[in-house]
Amino acid sequence: QVQLVESGGGLVQPGGSLRLSCAASGILFSIYHMGWYRQAPGKQRELVATITRGGTTNYGDSVKGRFTISRDNAKNTVYLQMNSLKPEDTAVYYCNANRDMSDRKVNYWGQGTQVTVSS
Repeated sequence: QVQLVESGGGLVQPGGSLRLSCAASGILFSIYHMGWYRQAPGKQRELVATITRGGTTNYGDSVKGRFTISRDNAKNTVYLQMNSLKPEDTAVYYCNANRDMSDRKVNYWGQGTQVTVSS
């Protein structure tokens, strides 16, 4: 059974920092591309950051220069370091694991962790 368990969310003041973690089980973590997405109330889910199995990273425009994604294959965990947080970063953050098979793309999602940026 595949599980992606996010942690590290919470309430933080503007300008503050948080580090999200996503622990994966039930998959061969090292061969999966990993990512973080977020969804704010009334908005569509959007890309935050991704990291390929080879370590190449990609970021959404709104978080470039503030957020950093990383992975530790030995711990089956992907991280999202979030600095200089803004109220507009408030959302539920979801972890994603994906890989391309010969005939389809496989996607797994975590249940999400709430991040609230407010004074």
